Amino acid sequence: MNPTESSTITRSNRKRLHVITWGCQMNVYDSARMADVLAPLGYAPAETPDGADMVILNTCHIRDKAAEKVFSELGRLRRLKESRAAEGGRMILAVAGCVAQAEGQEILTRAPYVDLVLGPQTYHRLPEMVARAARAGGAVIDTEFPAEQKFDHLPDEAAPQGLTAFLTIQEGCDKFCSFCVVPYTRGAEQSRPAAAVLAEARRLVAQGSLELTLLGQNVNAWRAEGPDGRDWGLGRLLRALAEIPGLKRLRYTTSHPRDMDEALIAAHRDLPMLMPFLHLPVQSGSDRILAAMNRKHTAADYLRVVERLRAARPDLALSSDFIVGHPGETEADFAATLALVREVRFAQAFSFKYSPRPGTPAAGAPAQVAEADKDRRLQALQALLREQQAAFNAGCVGLTLPVLFTGPGRHPGQVVGRSPFLQPVHVTGSAGLIGVEESVRIAAAHPNSLSGTPLQEKLRA
Repeated sequence: MNPTESSTITRSNRKRLHVITWGCQMNVYDSARMADVLAPLGYAPAETPDGADMVILNTCHIRDKAAEKVFSELGRLRRLKESRAAEGGRMILAVAGCVAQAEGQEILTRAPYVDLVLGPQTYHRLPEMVARAARAGGAVIDTEFPAEQKFDHLPDEAAPQGLTAFLTIQEGCDKFCSFCVVPYTRGAEQSRPAAAVLAEARRLVAQGSLELTLLGQNVNAWRAEGPDGRDWGLGRLLRALAEIPGLKRLRYTTSHPRDMDEALIAAHRDLPMLMPFLHLPVQSGSDRILAAMNRKHTAADYLRVVERLRAARPDLALSSDFIVGHPGETEADFAATLALVREVRFAQAFSFKYSPRPGTPAAGAPAQVAEADKDRRLQALQALLREQQAAFNAGCVGLTLPVLFTGPGRHPGQVVGRSPFLQPVHVTGSAGLIGVEESVRIAAAHPNSLSGTPLQEKLRA
């Protein structure tokens, strides 16, 4: 065999795959697994869609005007697809993810040049869909919620993710918040078996990952049978993951306050490897709006969870999500949100104006809030959150923090990593720091990052 050939795929029949990803970290993970599924068919990653044999748009339906952004991108890709056809080639164009799930037939109606439309629960069927499209020469749509879990059908082999890696352990949502499309696009809550999670985590660490972030729409709702035959929750799973040799850090996102149980809180107390940073969305500080959102927790419930977490891990930093202008929100409701933010004090947070999602209960609710009021409230909330983030970052100045360095910085001679609190930390140092967790004396705080000096730079060849 020629040394430039593999046993199954020669250089001449390799294909190029470009994936465009919008949205959450779970979509980033899904995009990587789609590439893994297609690798046995000869598809290798391409940096751009120009000249690619297949382009996948992995879409998100959370943000405003998500579908229109997808159609705009499809219009651009159509020209590339037609240009490829004029040269005698073919570009397979696929739309995946939550917009595909929600708008499957509409995509084919408005963009009939799309070859594949697949929901987030069916990407393990991609090889079959590609073959069907090639045989039939028409569009293939698969937006079912299959009885089998997709994770049971994914290849064990996966491309390395690098020093920090994402690992999906849970998908779907049973909460049905009034503003959210996730239960309709991702389906019911499903948890991956503990043995499968542990096996993938070991593979990622063997490939060089030092930090794992566990992902799920409601990641702390994860529950499955453990290798010991007992029922495990996320707290028990984290303890098992912490025993993997070579793994330095653990994180998880996104959590729901209702699923923050005592075993998980105890894991924050007992596992130094579990980073002291938690994203715990509250959405509003008003009990009346929380009830309208169907969150099934009150502001007091949230504050009690925060109190228990901080008692277990006093240095814990919190992040959250907020929606302003949910239907029916009054000035008093918004004031309650500001009051909760002042009481908790967040290290960082994400905040958005409410925007209707078709098919969700809030989209047709009365008392929609005027855009001008939404804008004003969002600006006030974001000003307070920026103030709190700046205060948290300033509080790190003078501290010595362990930083996991992951790559070069923007400037020559600069290296960047992440603090335990997920802040980017920039230092002047050699590339030998990359892949090292090093103590850094924090010298300065910036709006979204820190800078400092490594106490002992470890030079690597």
